[in-house]
Amino acid sequence: MPLASRFLYRSTRQVYTGHMILQPEQASSARSFAKATGSAPSALKGDEMLKGIFLEVKKKFETALGILQKEKITIDPDDPAAVSEYARVMKTVRQKADLFSESQRIKYTIESRTQGIPDARSYLLALKEIRIKRGLTDEQGAEAMMMDALEKVEQELKKPLMRNDKKGMALLMTEFDKINQKLGIRREDLPKYEEQLEFKIAKAQLEELKKDALEAMDTQKKREEFKDEEMPNVKSLDIRNFI
Repeated sequence: MPLASRFLYRSTRQVYTGHMILQPEQASSARSFAKATGSAPSALKGDEMLKGIFLEVKKKFETALGILQKEKITIDPDDPAAVSEYARVMKTVRQKADLFSESQRIKYTIESRTQGIPDARSYLLALKEIRIKRGLTDEQGAEAMMMDALEKVEQELKKPLMRNDKKGMALLMTEFDKINQKLGIRREDLPKYEEQLEFKIAKAQLEELKKDALEAMDTQKKREEFKDEEMPNVKSLDIRNFI
């Protein structure tokens, strides 16, 4: 659902989300999340189910570890090339280990939290709650524009807009298209927005790795036996040696 994904990539432009997930028939079953959680078939019970989950998680972990043991990662969040390479490695990990990306996780959250919500207003409020909880910002005021569009449609209908009201939803989608155009949002740009999101996540993770490495070296340097030793530059560290 590209419109939902757009909400994830830059929360300032949630209008696309409305186009797809506002439609109740578009909501995915929670079973779709089995891919990420490693859920065993429903026919299995008790210990068999737990064993299935454990083996699946173990398989994903070993796959991810195997990739990280082969790839060279440079801990330099200030170097765009290093960040891009780290993002590439993590994308490979997700693909090979069959894990959700950040955008897919948020998309699942949206689908699971909004599935069963009958009216458009409650749906939009649920989106806002999800955005706030995930620390996303709405710098362009997309949420207010969407609510204004909903107000306009409901005034025209003279009743609350339900998500199964095809005529009313078509009117709302038309209003959303106008907002998309105003904000400069295009469906064909969604892959680019996802790349931007993954780059930001990769940079944040490298910054955290750098912080942890510096703290570990500082702790090490305080020990008497390492007092006179010069600590290496974080950029020179090879993560593969510590896995």
